[in-house]
Amino acid sequence: MAVLCDAYTEEEIPNGDGGSETRVVLRLKPSLAPVTVAVLPLVNKDGMPEAAESIMADLQRQFRVDYDTSGAIGRRYRRQDEVGTPFCVTVDGQTVSDATVTLRERDSMQQVRLPASGLAQAIAERLAR
Repeated sequence: MAVLCDAYTEEEIPNGDGGSETRVVLRLKPSLAPVTVAVLPLVNKDGMPEAAESIMADLQRQFRVDYDTSGAIGRRYRRQDEVGTPFCVTVDGQTVSDATVTLRERDSMQQVRLPASGLAQAIAERLAR
């Protein structure tokens, strides 16, 4: 219980209309998080689900992985933040054309574009920090 209480955070972040919203984050250490990586296809068409499932299968060899397709991408990010998932991988139209994905870090909310083939290594390097 102490770990959960210590990890629970609420923070104000700006939204698109000049206001702010409360973001609930469970800042669990990645080794304690129930899911390490969430794979999120942007939409359920245009080859994105197939690409996301392939990426998920690759990541499952090393990490605890969740796959989420319900709701808008921002809501999916928030859901993953609330359960403590340290990384989200977004599969979009560019993934289908050039095999790159967006990797989002929970704590900083920073996103980087990188090749899907190097995704597992990139996550492992971030976990080692």
